[in-house]
Amino acid sequence: MLRTLSLRCLTGFLAAFLAASSLLHLPARAQEKNCEATNLLAEAEAERPHLVRQLRQEAAGIPNGKGLLWRITKGSAPTSFLFGTMHLSDTRVLDIPTSAREAFKEARVVVIETTDVLDRKRIMASIAENPDLTMFPAEEDITDHLAPDEQELLAAALAERGMSLGSAARMKPWILMSLLSLSQCEISRQNKGSVVLDVKLAQDAQASGKHLEGLESFAEQLTALSSLPMKLHVQGLVASLRLGSRVDDMVETLTAIYLAGETGLFMPATMGLLDHGEEAAQSYVAFEEAVINSRNRVMAERAQPLLEEGGAFLAIGTMHLPGEQGLIELLREAGYSVERID
Repeated sequence: MLRTLSLRCLTGFLAAFLAASSLLHLPARAQEKNCEATNLLAEAEAERPHLVRQLRQEAAGIPNGKGLLWRITKGSAPTSFLFGTMHLSDTRVLDIPTSAREAFKEARVVVIETTDVLDRKRIMASIAENPDLTMFPAEEDITDHLAPDEQELLAAALAERGMSLGSAARMKPWILMSLLSLSQCEISRQNKGSVVLDVKLAQDAQASGKHLEGLESFAEQLTALSSLPMKLHVQGLVASLRLGSRVDDMVETLTAIYLAGETGLFMPATMGLLDHGEEAAQSYVAFEEAVINSRNRVMAERAQPLLEEGGAFLAIGTMHLPGEQGLIELLREAGYSVERID
């Protein structure tokens, strides 16, 4: 069982950027398959309990690796909260814990990663203004970066979602990964109009008259992704293609881990539950720095004026919370008391 770095990047894309997938409508024909998937962690607990013990021990060493809801206090400012989200429309995810629901109800302002997700025109404008972030130039396409067998895998995966390789060839790898990382369940729900948790919380905030803020723009998220080396993008795409239907299983597994609040298990579980062939060594540091850590620093800095006023409910992707450079630790370094509630 090999812990390949490209799989780490795949995990990061799955957990951190499923939201981007919700902005990319798929043809209705992509709904035809059923949406059954397996929780690989539960399966392993029955068949390889020793492995699960090892994974949980590894997760236990990750700072702030348990809990979705955290209380933030500083001085006399009203209490604020940080809530880890998952960018899915799964009803199990949308049904947030009672403690989070109460914190949301009392909040003065609701904060999400980017309010751009509420306005498709703004998203399309960002893409149009920065075409190089999402599309290859005219003389290049994804097939230039894939071996013949990998092109066949991509064509088959796109066909399952009602698309042809020709229609998607100029999309950059992260866009293709966003499309292919959606489970059949999620495709069906989104095509029927369901929204991911972050969007639902934002819509609920607006409906209840709460002030809504975002910490990033969609263009900034695109820029973070595009800053990664193309080779790393391609490796992540190929890793997802080779997983095939197991991508659905991994999304289900990540969902179950999220619902249990065991956020430190995200990476160990993905790395330990799937078997992989050897791949060329790549630096995971670039991915983690560009897509997670650097954004954590920006979000922590931009959140502070809102936290100084207090009464804020920060709903941020769960991958941004744990770890030595996660939002929780960054806010503590900035002088805030951050305590786990749930």
